[in-house]
Amino acid sequence: MTTTPPVTPETVFTYGAPRLKFGNGASAELGFDLGQYGDVRRVLIVTDQGVAATGAPGRIAEQIRRHGIDARIYDQVHVEPTDASLAAAVEHARAAGPWDAFVAVGGGSSIDTAKAIDLMLTNPGELMDYVNAPVGHGRAPDNPLKPLVAVPTTTGTGAESTTICVLDVLSLKVKTGISHAALRPALAVVDPDLTLTQPAGVTASAGMDILCHAVESYTARWYTGNERKRPEQRVPYCGANPISDMWAEQAMRLLARSFRRAVRHGDDTAARGEMALAATFAGMGFGNAGVHLPHANAYPIAGRVRDFHPKDYPGDEPMVPHGMSVALTAPEAFRFTFPAAPERHLRAARLLAPDREEPAEAAEFLPSVLVDLMRDVGVPNGIGAVGFGTGDIDALVEGTMRQQRLLATAPAPVTEEDVAGIFTRSIELW
Repeated sequence: MTTTPPVTPETVFTYGAPRLKFGNGASAELGFDLGQYGDVRRVLIVTDQGVAATGAPGRIAEQIRRHGIDARIYDQVHVEPTDASLAAAVEHARAAGPWDAFVAVGGGSSIDTAKAIDLMLTNPGELMDYVNAPVGHGRAPDNPLKPLVAVPTTTGTGAESTTICVLDVLSLKVKTGISHAALRPALAVVDPDLTLTQPAGVTASAGMDILCHAVESYTARWYTGNERKRPEQRVPYCGANPISDMWAEQAMRLLARSFRRAVRHGDDTAARGEMALAATFAGMGFGNAGVHLPHANAYPIAGRVRDFHPKDYPGDEPMVPHGMSVALTAPEAFRFTFPAAPERHLRAARLLAPDREEPAEAAEFLPSVLVDLMRDVGVPNGIGAVGFGTGDIDALVEGTMRQQRLLATAPAPVTEEDVAGIFTRSIELW
């Protein structure tokens, strides 16, 4: 594995994050928080039916109304959003508007749907105009967005911290995204009390998303390894850097002591709180450094699902949840990237498993830590366990290679042959 040094190395990295309010009961202050954004009279709360059934969105709406703000609820978010579900949400919001602000209550699906609504109600054109190239046109927003407050009820996506809106493009059977700094929420309200209703299967999948956010951003190409950009060319994913490292390391420390506990004991409030903090920290890291191979591989895995129905998720249609799809090739992906940044891979393994003895073969340390964790929390045994075989490899590789925004962050160049090998070796992990 060789990396060609840049002709003119980058010397600048960027960092961005939303305002953050964290702690048990933080969601009870949303009415006050919204009042800090000027003349906010009407707010749309964006959520899904499962989260709505917990009562949290209703309680939040009522609390907001007590501050003299008209709060309405849209609860038809599609878990793992598609271009069709986002279009339907935008159409509803446009018909029921206007809105002065948006509040997303739920997992990454709700937060990403709210980002899409906000974007399309403030800017011209169609959704695909803004989807990352080469799937879409990669257009940047022309106009500022309305304030978006993100209130996560799962511990994983970090969507409350990031500039990304992820979606499935149904006609292409691929997952992709919209990425622009304007999509970052104005405020993240992280209330661990809201995560207590998260089932074990969702906790496991979302937790693997936290882990991969942290490890991928930590092992991403160092920012000085990129060609220098002009100011107008700078993107949120600028490569690993000293600030993103700090957040990634703290997230891994928290995962080491709380991930298994949160899956096995959902009522463990201390573990839930630490997982919520880990998700926030990892989001603040990868939302600036970027993610790479496991996430790039995850998009076609999720987009090409046939008949897999995960535990603790809605059963009306097949899906591979995002965090699960990311985890399924992570051991092999990090085995592949190890030569590009050996010490970073070893450091990540030590943070995730501080009491584990290092194996004689250094490259096996991080993959073995991940496999043991996946087995413990109930993640399926490779892509074969969710319905893929050798006959699917070419299509999966094609989907991965479309994710050039993510592959550009990998610590070394990635070819189609490399990706095919990772998928093939990931059909069964143990």
